[in-house]
Amino acid sequence: MAKIDFMDQFLDLRSKANDFLSQYEPLALVLAPLFALFCARLVHSVLSLIHEKGVKNSIIEFGMASVKLVPGVRSYIENEKKKVVDQMLSGSSKREGWRAELPDLGLNEGVLRELEDAKAKDVTWQGKCSGTVYIAGNEYEGHFDLINKAYSMFSHTNPLHQDVFKSVAKFEAEVVAMTAALLGSKEKASGGQVCGNMTSGGTESILLAVKSSRDYMRAKKGITKPEMIIAESAHSAYDKAAQYFNIKVRRVPVNKDFLADVKGIKLCINRNTIMIIGSAPGFPHGLVDPIEELGQLADSYGICLHVDLCLGGFVLPFARKLGYPITPFDFSVKGVTSISTDVHKYGLGPKGTSVVLYRNHEIRKHQFVAVTEWSGGLYISPTIAGSRAGGLIAGAWAAMMALGLNGYMENTRQIMEVSKKIQKGIEEISELFVIGKPDAMVIAFGSDLLDIFEVNDLMASKGWHLNALQRPNSACRNCLCRFATLAAGT
Repeated sequence: MAKIDFMDQFLDLRSKANDFLSQYEPLALVLAPLFALFCARLVHSVLSLIHEKGVKNSIIEFGMASVKLVPGVRSYIENEKKKVVDQMLSGSSKREGWRAELPDLGLNEGVLRELEDAKAKDVTWQGKCSGTVYIAGNEYEGHFDLINKAYSMFSHTNPLHQDVFKSVAKFEAEVVAMTAALLGSKEKASGGQVCGNMTSGGTESILLAVKSSRDYMRAKKGITKPEMIIAESAHSAYDKAAQYFNIKVRRVPVNKDFLADVKGIKLCINRNTIMIIGSAPGFPHGLVDPIEELGQLADSYGICLHVDLCLGGFVLPFARKLGYPITPFDFSVKGVTSISTDVHKYGLGPKGTSVVLYRNHEIRKHQFVAVTEWSGGLYISPTIAGSRAGGLIAGAWAAMMALGLNGYMENTRQIMEVSKKIQKGIEEISELFVIGKPDAMVIAFGSDLLDIFEVNDLMASKGWHLNALQRPNSACRNCLCRFATLAAGT
């Protein structure tokens, strides 16, 4: 009886539904659910964008996308991009006179004269280039000459062949160990397993740290759609890593002090988050992010925290020893899983030398690539490059050994004093302001009254090559310029 009542109700409901829908065109009945699905998808996309980038940034992004729809705007932007790309491909000058084929007769020693002539046309960089060359003096004397000689002695070596070039393998291990000791490996809180490798620069160190973190979290948590959360001030190498390794980036605006916003980062953490980032200091503003708070956050969620010490790795440890109020930034902080630091910056090593460090071997093993089925035999490579320049490793080792603790301490003392002098000088110019409270050797400044790009151009005309920055804060002040003090003469 109950079954009959149910069927009657069902047939009655179907009849009413058919009567109601009969007033509409069949095509409308087909399109309506498709349109509803489209609207639902659109709302979901908008809400996801707002959740990821915030209301303000979402509005700005929508506005920019709308402007690009105006006839002529998109083509103008593409033309400007093409100009930039063409300039990057050709350098700052035209290609007239550039060689496209080998000379019929080799130049022998004459090639050195051509090198000298080309070098003479470069910009005079000594003392006036921000974030370009970190060693004072010239390559024919002092510390410069020393690392060049070290490179020359080992320019033929390749650490890929450790059985042949045991000396270079030793140098790399010692550079890594000495760098790790500066960054907390001797502290009990580090766990006593800090390890790593040398790389070609900060970008490669960051790429390896991101790749290792991705694979480690896949093994640990089964994450197959990885995401990482970075502050807007984090280096663009993280965007490169995201593109290379298919990782979604969630970028969080900095707080009012231009530091990584821990609360904002926490709001973005989800089941696909593999890592968060802290900078010490950040490239744009020279400010040390709250690494301890980020460490607590990473540890509580069981995710990785990479600290970018590419700029500060050979300054902050010594500044702390000199008594400057530097907040914790290294493996002594619980939650820090990897660190990158450049020897070729304030470590005063040759260009192309950096170190990537991991808290333990369990994380670092995901950096390696091992191929066992190749017909050429077993192939194991620890970094992105296969063959590497042993001369660079020898040069980095020579730089660290030549300077020693006392040399780095004295350099840092002078760097910090000059930084404070530059900061004070900028603060005394009423039209300018200093961004945040600089912690070390990078000073960023801007203006509410002047076009800071014109200031930068005038400085360039006087031989000063600073870094022009953008998007300093929510108040949309003028873009900034940035000083990075050179290492003291050695």
